[in-house]
Parts: sequence; C-alpha cells; structure tokens
Amino acid sequence: MRLISLILWIALCLATGGVGAQFLPGQWYAELAKPSWNPPDSVFAPVWTTLYVLMGTAAWLVWKRAGLAGARGVLALFIAHLGLNSLWSYLFFGVQQPSWALVELVVLWAVILILTVGFWRVTRPAGILLMPYLAWVSFAGVLNFQLWSLNS
Repeated sequence: MRLISLILWIALCLATGGVGAQFLPGQWYAELAKPSWNPPDSVFAPVWTTLYVLMGTAAWLVWKRAGLAGARGVLALFIAHLGLNSLWSYLFFGVQQPSWALVELVVLWAVILILTVGFWRVTRPAGILLMPYLAWVSFAGVLNFQLWSLNS
C-alpha cells in the first residue's frame, strides 16, 4: 500500500509536468535573445522530471507521517501549487507573456517556500526534498527576468 501511494503522489506531480508540457517553447522561444548562461533546451526535461519525482516523494512523506487529517492544510496547498506550476508554462510559452509569467513565478516561489517550511515541520526529509525545487525555481525566476529584459 505504501508503494502504491508513493507512486500515486509521484504520478500526480508528473501529470502536472504533462499539463505544462502542452505548451512547448516553439519558434517564438527559439527567436528570443537569451543570456549566455541560458541552459540548453535538453536540460529542462530531465531536471523537471527529477524535481517532480522529488516533489511527489516529499508529499508522500508528509502524507505518510501525518496523514490527510494531520497535514490537510499543507497538502491542500501542495496540490493547489501544482496548478501554479503548470500555469507558468501557459503564460510563458502558451500566450508568450514573459512579464505575466514572471509575476506568476514570484507567487509560485513564495508558495514553494511556504511548502518547504510546512513540509519540514512535518518531517525534515520532505522539506529537504523540496529544496532543489526552490533552488531551480529561483534560477528560473532570474532567467525569466533576463528573458523579459532582453526581449521587451
């Protein structure tokens, strides 16, 4: 049963990535001016896949430790934040609005920080598992800002 619940939490997170992946970079993104430190496109899928697995594992650890009743608030926020995670791809790639995506990313970053602290309070390993996600979204925010700055 524990393995099945772990798989379900990870699948939920990977499904979020699948929703975001509906909005591909395409020609518009290829033509943007980019900073020299912009990662190659081939980096993003493996990084995000890893982050989704870590996120799902973290949520599972919280669920396993406290249950739905004991961690209702932080798990509800976690599930809601998955919508914010997908929304960025829609705003940036779908409607090609880096400025809107940047504002949304600031909100997402704040929610991830709150989740990291909340997960940490339930079980330290879960909080630690969200730290790479927070770091990557921090990097993504700086990159989003640079892309917006270079192309506005």
